[in-house]
Amino acid sequence: MEWWTHLWLNEGFATWVSHLAVDSFFPQWNIWTQFLDSTTTALRLDSLEASHPIEVEIHHASEVDQIFDAISYDKGASVIRMLQSYLGAERFQKAMASYMKKYAFSNAKTEDLWAVLEKETGEPVKDLMTTWTKQKGYPVINAKIKGDDIEIEQAQFLLDGSSGSGMWIVPITSGCGAYDTQKKFLLKLKRDKMVIGSQCGDRKKGGNFWTKLNINGTGFYRVKYDDELAAALQNALETKKLSLMDKIGTVDDLYALSIARQQTFASLLRLLYGYRGEADYSVLSHINTVTTSIAKVSADATPALAGDIKQLLIKILLSPAEKLGWDPKKGESHLDVMLRPLLLTALVQLGHGKTINEGVRRFNIFTRDRGTSLLPPDTRKAAYLAVMQNVSSSNRSGYDALRKIYKESAEGEERLQVLGILSSCRDKGIVLESLNLIFTSEVRNQDAYILLRGIQPEAREISWNWLKENWELISKTFAGSLITDFVETIVPLFTSNEKAAEISKF
Repeated sequence: MEWWTHLWLNEGFATWVSHLAVDSFFPQWNIWTQFLDSTTTALRLDSLEASHPIEVEIHHASEVDQIFDAISYDKGASVIRMLQSYLGAERFQKAMASYMKKYAFSNAKTEDLWAVLEKETGEPVKDLMTTWTKQKGYPVINAKIKGDDIEIEQAQFLLDGSSGSGMWIVPITSGCGAYDTQKKFLLKLKRDKMVIGSQCGDRKKGGNFWTKLNINGTGFYRVKYDDELAAALQNALETKKLSLMDKIGTVDDLYALSIARQQTFASLLRLLYGYRGEADYSVLSHINTVTTSIAKVSADATPALAGDIKQLLIKILLSPAEKLGWDPKKGESHLDVMLRPLLLTALVQLGHGKTINEGVRRFNIFTRDRGTSLLPPDTRKAAYLAVMQNVSSSNRSGYDALRKIYKESAEGEERLQVLGILSSCRDKGIVLESLNLIFTSEVRNQDAYILLRGIQPEAREISWNWLKENWELISKTFAGSLITDFVETIVPLFTSNEKAAEISKF
């Protein structure tokens, strides 16, 4: 790069091309499905009013620190993927080879790349990409069906539900009734229409009609469908027509639109129910993020329904968890190995009795025989959490056993794992005892955030009062960035406007 302003070119490209290389060598790893984690992280950050463009004017090298974030890396990588997907892999690679040749052994800036890509492909790359690199944010594409057309309209998407004035040139991809009938369309205006004709299937009730915009999540935007298109997409999901990446994108979009109050909570729960029986790690990892958030929000938003909502969320995750079980299986894929602890931990946190009881049973055997094969490192977190569900000031044997493991274990990773569980309790006495360990020599200052991360939503009031009462001591003990951990772990456990006002005042 010629100067720090173009940092994203180094970092965005490095992030993107590392996935490209891995996919080329190990296609069985489905690395692009995991890449969507980076895209959704960037989409979340970039939907905040306080975001910044990919390309930030840097006047002095000391300002560089502020741009090493998910916007430079993950959004940078995502918009490169979007461009490659729009131009086509072969055309893109040829043009990149010309760029490398032209600037070999010298420096370059963003505009140099666009100029070469434009010359080699004949596409309006500079105008298109400038809208993505020089302004912050991204659009939501509203899609409505009218006869044989889909009317599309763009508007800046902001997570707080407000409206922004951004406008983009959006490379839209669409699949229609099947993945082999993909279309590409460049949306240059605020609104336009795409002709779909009858190739999307039969629109009569019970027909196989469906259409999906932003195929495989290659575009850096969200999509909001009208009722007919949304119902058809739900049907495509339930009849196993969607790719893994589109399963992730569909739920992530609706989740974000629900937060922004552009879609209903009920429509999100309905969509989620369509994922029951899903077995893929990447999809379920996103579903788990959404269900965790719903369980937390519903405690404030719909307290009378919170228990029923948890039961619904358990139904979605239970079938794949039961298939995997607690014990590793010979020859299973690395994704199944990652999925097992994710699902067991989620079920324990949602209060699934059978999973909690099995976790406690295995833990009791483990305390008598640390070498038992019944509790390998992968599933220990779920078992430890299960133990903490039953702990109280009058029944503290499980808590004391965990404290013993924390003190005696020779493995640093195991110690930190236990530390992250000690505050995961509803009992006031135990929660306060764990939080106060932060002020002792038992917990290093830099590890305090791990203990804080274990606090459960049910213990948020206890933790918030503890934070207020100890604020002076915390401020003295934890300097610089360490103090933000206390705010970032405790404050987001609340979701009501009343609490927001109280916290702001404090």
